[in-house]
Amino acid sequence: MTKTALTKFERLEASGLWRAAPDAQRRDVIISIGEATLTISDLQDRPLAHWSLPAVSRLNKGKRPAIYAPDGDPGETLELDESEAHMIEAIESLRAAIDRRRPRPGRLRLVTLSASIASVAALAVFWLPGALLDHTLSVVPDAKRIEIGQELEREMTRLTGEPCRGLLATPALARLAERLDVPRLGVLRGGVRETLPLPGGTILLNRAIVEDYEEPDVAAGYVLAAKADAAARDPLRLLLEAHGPLTTLRLLTTGALPENTLRAHAEEMALATPPRPESETLLGLFTKFEVKSTPYAYALDPSGESTLPLIEADPFETSPRPVLSDGDWVALQGICGG
Repeated sequence: MTKTALTKFERLEASGLWRAAPDAQRRDVIISIGEATLTISDLQDRPLAHWSLPAVSRLNKGKRPAIYAPDGDPGETLELDESEAHMIEAIESLRAAIDRRRPRPGRLRLVTLSASIASVAALAVFWLPGALLDHTLSVVPDAKRIEIGQELEREMTRLTGEPCRGLLATPALARLAERLDVPRLGVLRGGVRETLPLPGGTILLNRAIVEDYEEPDVAAGYVLAAKADAAARDPLRLLLEAHGPLTTLRLLTTGALPENTLRAHAEEMALATPPRPESETLLGLFTKFEVKSTPYAYALDPSGESTLPLIEADPFETSPRPVLSDGDWVALQGICGG
């Protein structure tokens, strides 16, 4: 309450009806406004009650006669008739002035919460996108990565059709995956230009990689190149980088990605050409998994000119152990039905 508001009404008096309790008889009283109280006196000017102005509440807002009560005790009431409009105006003005000066904890909490959310969003979008991405990738469990990879593969099938399968070819494909330490391989009729590593470790192959070559070392080379690509460029990182910090924040906070994001990324992957890993990196993998690099090098470039390091530094003239048995390779070449 302001001093100006009080000064305007401090000598105002009015008559009214006061009830001390719900079962008490109403009494004619005189009301006056003091510095911080509303004083109720009998007709002989003897005080009957003092109400704190900040605690006065209106029980019938907008109606006449106006009825007031002290906060927390609606049984004690003061009734002011229409003829006491100046007193009613005074009380309402003082209540409004007091109310404007009250703290607003709810509003403060809302403002604080809004500011906190805005700060987090600003950090996520403008200041810490790299840190947010790194942290998210570090805490996403392997099971979630596999789940995201499966969801992406399902979206891919909208473009490519179902992966190829065969009674003898599917077990042969699983043996190739085991031979090269890949969680799972899939062969698609189209939609993938060569290979596509997914979050969780699955690698998808274009059917041409198993159908167009005479020996399985070529397919093995493509798979090892995809492994090298996935090690250098985390497939989940590529997805999150492509779709921005808000997608990263959503994965971190909800553990899920929107279907439209997965669909858009699947379409982007279908058009992407996989990069060629460095020859030194590839040769390390060919050595580790005991696979000849020359067949893969000539599959990339029949002239051998652009892949000469893979040919000249081939770690094996002959394979120490076959990539697949002849029977498995023949079966795998027919996985898409010819």
